[in-house]
Amino acid sequence: MKRLLLFILFVILCISQTFATHERAAEITYRSISNNSLQYEIKLVTYTYTPSPADRPQLEIVWGDGTSSMVQRTSKTNLAGNISKNEYVTIHTFPGDGVYKISMEDPNRNYGVINIPNSVNVPIYVETMLVISPFINPKNNSPQLLNPPLDMGCVGVSFLHNPGAYDPDGDSISYKLVKCKGAQGLDIPGYNYPQASNFVSINPITGDFIWENPVIQGEYNVAILIEEWRNGIRIGYITRDMQIIIASCTNRPPVIDPIPDTCIEAGDTLVFNVHASDPDNNMVTLTATGGPLILSYFPAIFFPATGMPDVNAPFYWETKCEHIRKSPYQVSFKAQDNGTPVKLTSYKNMFIKVVGPAPKNLTASANGNTIELNWNKSSCSNAVGYKIYRRNGYYGYFHGYCETGVPAYTGYSLIKTIPTINDTSFIDNNNGSGLIHGIDYCYIAIAYYPDGAESYASLEACAELKRDVPIITNVSVLTTNSSNGKMFVAWSKPTELDTNQIQGPYKYLIYRSPDLNGSNFSLIDSLSGMKDTIYTDSTINTVSNPYNYRIDFYNDSIGNRFKIGSTHLASSVYLKLLPADKKITLSWEFNVPWNNNAYVIYRKNNTTSIFDSIGWSTTPIFIDKGLTNEISYCYYVKSIGSYSITNIVNPIINYSQEACGIPIDQEPPCPPILTVTPDCQTVTNTLNWITTDSCAYDILKYNIWYSPTISGNLSVLSVINNPVIKQFIHNNIISIAGCYAINAIDSNNNTGSLSNVVCIDIDSCSLYELPNIFTPNGDGFNDVFKPYPYHFVEKIAIKIYNRWGNVVFETNNPDINWNGKEKSTDKDCSDGVYFYICDVYELRLKGEIVRQIHGSVTLLR
Repeated sequence: MKRLLLFILFVILCISQTFATHERAAEITYRSISNNSLQYEIKLVTYTYTPSPADRPQLEIVWGDGTSSMVQRTSKTNLAGNISKNEYVTIHTFPGDGVYKISMEDPNRNYGVINIPNSVNVPIYVETMLVISPFINPKNNSPQLLNPPLDMGCVGVSFLHNPGAYDPDGDSISYKLVKCKGAQGLDIPGYNYPQASNFVSINPITGDFIWENPVIQGEYNVAILIEEWRNGIRIGYITRDMQIIIASCTNRPPVIDPIPDTCIEAGDTLVFNVHASDPDNNMVTLTATGGPLILSYFPAIFFPATGMPDVNAPFYWETKCEHIRKSPYQVSFKAQDNGTPVKLTSYKNMFIKVVGPAPKNLTASANGNTIELNWNKSSCSNAVGYKIYRRNGYYGYFHGYCETGVPAYTGYSLIKTIPTINDTSFIDNNNGSGLIHGIDYCYIAIAYYPDGAESYASLEACAELKRDVPIITNVSVLTTNSSNGKMFVAWSKPTELDTNQIQGPYKYLIYRSPDLNGSNFSLIDSLSGMKDTIYTDSTINTVSNPYNYRIDFYNDSIGNRFKIGSTHLASSVYLKLLPADKKITLSWEFNVPWNNNAYVIYRKNNTTSIFDSIGWSTTPIFIDKGLTNEISYCYYVKSIGSYSITNIVNPIINYSQEACGIPIDQEPPCPPILTVTPDCQTVTNTLNWITTDSCAYDILKYNIWYSPTISGNLSVLSVINNPVIKQFIHNNIISIAGCYAINAIDSNNNTGSLSNVVCIDIDSCSLYELPNIFTPNGDGFNDVFKPYPYHFVEKIAIKIYNRWGNVVFETNNPDINWNGKEKSTDKDCSDGVYFYICDVYELRLKGEIVRQIHGSVTLLR
């Protein structure tokens, strides 16, 4: 009877395992289906072992919002190789904005998956993340996986699979390998990636999963995390749990010729040929999947073909404006042979970017101190608007075939975003302050689209303002003096003035403001006529102040006096000095309408009193090094610049005022870099440090800082008065535990910051330990119970017990030295095992710490 019950139990167990043996692969996708942003269609796809009686007409999906539903199967398709494809489609309304992990767990996987121990008893688990947020617009759809999650390969032959992910929203997709999940979404115990002779990897951009090369035949499962990104933010993911069947065969996969990525302007037609061949002369079938092939509007066409051993198939796509998007489309071409025992496949991916056409016929025309731009309306009505870019001077930019927008290397800057494609003009007035005479302004326009895609760039259009007003060219210091300084001011006269309309006579009014920005102008003089364009401003303080000038141009006829226009503001170059240790940092400021592109620095020779050039710079800063402290040095700067138009003074040269400074050592040395090496045997810590060469030349001494605990304040332990010495040995200490730092002091008594703080604890040394046996027999060897060699122990408290729990010995002496006698009677204790509890008071980095150790010791005589 007992045997019969055991047999029945065994049969039931086998039946339950048979019913549980079916899941091969699975994935969950979703799409938004209505104006209700909380309602989504969810599709669960599973692949199962067809003969298994463990059929699933319904499966439970957990929505991630605290609820779950039993979802009915909507279709079942039986495929070759005992494989069934099952689809479960339903609609779910989520409660509100949030991050939802949609998941499915089903017992169990099919029997015999090599890289999943006892796979027949391991559930399959997949999850997908859905983000519902008002900041994600439009509503998000998950990527669609166009290639099935089942594939086959051969032992020793490189295996390649691609999920064929397509995102209908044009979001970016990335791929990574993750471990397959089991019960409750946890990693499967003992799970390993498939064994390969070389490597297993996935391309994070294309999604190519490469297994190079399978070692053992059988069934394997891997999981691919497919993440979705918008504007650099992850907005969802899918987990694909897929199965790979590896057989023992000599077949080799087909080869697809390389297919380069490409870009195409919307409205053009893309046509190319795809070629594949089979190295074993087998029949080859060439197919393709990808976003362009499943578009609802003018999809691409690929004509699948079969040939032996070569096959060719054309790809044809008549692109439209509706196809424009920021992310490229991915197309995956698949070649499959008819080899035995398995049909092998290979994949080749390409990316196609559909780009919006450039705005046509951009023109620029000057009007007063503004420039008006006009262009043709975009031929793509789905464009959102335009972006206008500007630079000074013509660049000669022509976009590459995959180069969209306006690259930064051109020097163009965005000045205006126009939010409608119907507005095809723009007046550039420099944000209300007016453009500058003397500059050749150049422009580029692009169109942009809802997802951020940018069109090709237009051709450049350039214009300069009409020269009907003076253009200021010089504001230069002639004499540096606090009361009798002089400034040279010059400008270019108007060359395009309509003298028929404005007949003169003419007058220049000269305004000055004692600052860089021109915030307090006052009239200082006037010049009659148009030809006199230079002026010397005298009896001013050029030591303390920069000066800004403006020239107003007037029609000065009697009864018809009016201002024709003004130059832009222009200031002198104002030099500032910052003395430091054996150096002076020069910096200078200015506010001018032309472009200064180089500067020459002059320093007064203290012997000849002549200013000599000592260097140059392309930025308004210069450091004069190697000076002698406490000696005065005087400087001025020459600026070299230009306008971008022709027929005007070039180069434009102006000088700053003279400025003097005295270098003084107020700069502390840099913090040294400290290392500490403990020696447990000698109970010493050796400090070594290095200094930065640029900060070490005048170090006089070092302070060594120390604290015996990590919580204590560092204090000066020692002073090293020889800057050549860069080592210190800390000895005569009871513990190596402690924290150290070091700082340097220079010859001018400037104190540097502390170095890095290095803390040492006693764990790097042998800790207090006790032996497990001693022999108190009087032979002079191992006669007492004592610790191994130790350090940093201040005291202990040990009690030793016999097997009845009686204390036979106790002491506070760290050396213990128990001779095996009972403490109260002084009689020999019997042979046997004794137990101890010992509190060890150690001098650690945190201070005195009690560490308890316990164990047993065997007494033998």
